[in-house]
Amino acid sequence: MPLIQRESVLGVGVSAINMELALSEVGDWIRQGSSRYVCVTGVHGVMESQRSEELRRIHNGAGLVTPDGMPLVWLLRAAGHRRADRVYGPDLMLALLEAGCAQGYSHFFYGASNKALDLLQHRMSDRFPGLNIAGAYSPPFRPLTQDEDEDVIERINRSGADIVWVGLSTPKQERWMAAHRGRLRAPVLIGVGAAFDFHAGLVRQAPRVLQRSGLEWAFRMAMEPRRLWRRYMTNNPLFVLLILGQALSLKRYSLEN
Repeated sequence: MPLIQRESVLGVGVSAINMELALSEVGDWIRQGSSRYVCVTGVHGVMESQRSEELRRIHNGAGLVTPDGMPLVWLLRAAGHRRADRVYGPDLMLALLEAGCAQGYSHFFYGASNKALDLLQHRMSDRFPGLNIAGAYSPPFRPLTQDEDEDVIERINRSGADIVWVGLSTPKQERWMAAHRGRLRAPVLIGVGAAFDFHAGLVRQAPRVLQRSGLEWAFRMAMEPRRLWRRYMTNNPLFVLLILGQALSLKRYSLEN
């Protein structure tokens, strides 16, 4: 498979991919027994990376940084990647769960609440007959002790999972994946944020027309204003200004780690 190109979006190397390429790449990693992680990233992840050099390095060390939001897709296409399309975390999850039934992938879910994980496992098993769920774990809302973390690693490794789905939100999930890659035997770790709650039926997703028009943020803010208004009202205008500065070469951004 040819090397997937990346474009610098404020110093974050976003992969010029679509869903077909993403599924093929992840499948190759599983067959090879690689140790890779996937950052599913939109404007929020890019902006968090402006505030944390560590987080920017984590993104640029990922096997893939998928364009989770339409603004990143538009930037990739403007750079000449005409086949680039949105690889949205919840959609990627469904696609790989479905593919896993045919390919024999096994899955471990890490994150969210016990309620969400129970609902997620039941709903996904009903939707995809033959789905192999190796295990699930809801971590406490605090940092794990060293002993707890070692227990989690042992539990995941013992499960034999091919893909570990991490639903901790950005930037927690990216830091967790980078810290645990190599300690986990699973070939692939994928951070999917709110996908667990979406697919468990606990949180509504934006209508597809809003997703494709780049207005999903407005829907999510309307659903959870107290939690999300500051994120979107701060990040979105600043992102536009910084992208203009990059386009006008007022600041150059390196992809070096």
